[in-house]
Amino acid sequence: MPYNIAAVDVHKKVLMVVISDAASEDLPLFRRRFASSASDRQHLLAWLQQHGVQEVVMESTAQYWKPLWLDLEPHMPRLHLAHAYSNRAPKGRKHDFGDAERLLRRLLCGELILSFVPDAEQRHWRMLMRGKLQLVRERVRLSNQLEALLEQMRIKLSSVISALLGLSGRRILEALAEGQSDPEALAELGDRRLQCSKEELAEALRAPVEPLQRKMLRWSLERLKLLDQQIQQMDQCAAEAMRRYAEAVMRLAEMPGFSADSAQQFIAEVGPRAQAFASAAQLASWIGVCPGREQSAEHNYSSRSAKGNAYARRILSQAAQAAVKRRGSYFQLTFRRWLPRLGYQAAVWAIAHKLCRLAWKILHDAVPYQEHGPLPPSKDRTRRMIRELRRLGYSVTPPVA
Repeated sequence: MPYNIAAVDVHKKVLMVVISDAASEDLPLFRRRFASSASDRQHLLAWLQQHGVQEVVMESTAQYWKPLWLDLEPHMPRLHLAHAYSNRAPKGRKHDFGDAERLLRRLLCGELILSFVPDAEQRHWRMLMRGKLQLVRERVRLSNQLEALLEQMRIKLSSVISALLGLSGRRILEALAEGQSDPEALAELGDRRLQCSKEELAEALRAPVEPLQRKMLRWSLERLKLLDQQIQQMDQCAAEAMRRYAEAVMRLAEMPGFSADSAQQFIAEVGPRAQAFASAAQLASWIGVCPGREQSAEHNYSSRSAKGNAYARRILSQAAQAAVKRRGSYFQLTFRRWLPRLGYQAAVWAIAHKLCRLAWKILHDAVPYQEHGPLPPSKDRTRRMIRELRRLGYSVTPPVA
């Protein structure tokens, strides 16, 4: 049945729109320019509905496509987001309405690379988990700056204790920021379980501290405390948002290399059932953990993986690094078998590919993970996982021994 289709060339301040009949090869029926303000976007929606448009395609230009997408999403049966690279114009032949027309033609010919845009609920999960990732990275940056500040103060605390921001390190740094300068008194704040002696700890803290340095230290500790509070709040908020899919989080967290936090992050990227991906191979291709193909004249010139989803790639890469270190697991045995032939980097990347396909199976078919390695599952890891899930707010019943 013929229907009208629209294409939008998205910019920061303007939207260039063309409408055409999906069954016709003629020039676009209508062209119109809209501003990107809220009122003009509503006028655009009314104009599209007036002309019976049922399908809209737009370019993923930076973040500027998001307001228009959110306005059109409840009203358009079919809405597409195209990679801008797949709609590039020949050099010297680029103009705004031409870009929109070319976008429309390439959509009808199936030549565009379309992005996966999840539903509103999953977009909220992504906002939480990606926001938390930025806070964690900021915390790591701040801890590095804090250690650099201590070196400038001639305090070698990180040389004698392994966790600078652990309980003992925090107590010592807070006392130092409040004006305590006696190294022996500061050393008494260290826990008795520290590997260093009180004398070594006092020697590491023996240095003259200037007033400005104390202020800088206090400000850094206050920022660190704020970041810790915000990360904890985002953890609780994410667990509350995903409470309906707690079983999926727990099943995925049982895989070697995964934790409750990484399971939440992965589900935020692919969905609780990975329903947008028809197969494990399709998911691996979308994330970019499978071998690429650059073939010409029946010769493959490169097997380099595509970029894919950077957030899911990071999770799988970290999970693979952890899975190959889990003693007696199937993934460690597979990694050791591949290591002489592939080398470390390629072998870990192959493990990430296996984890991706297994994660699709666990989410899509709602099946639990079963370990096929020679050693039984670790009871210590099970207890740690239960504690982590409960800390995030999930209700977990320990398995019967």
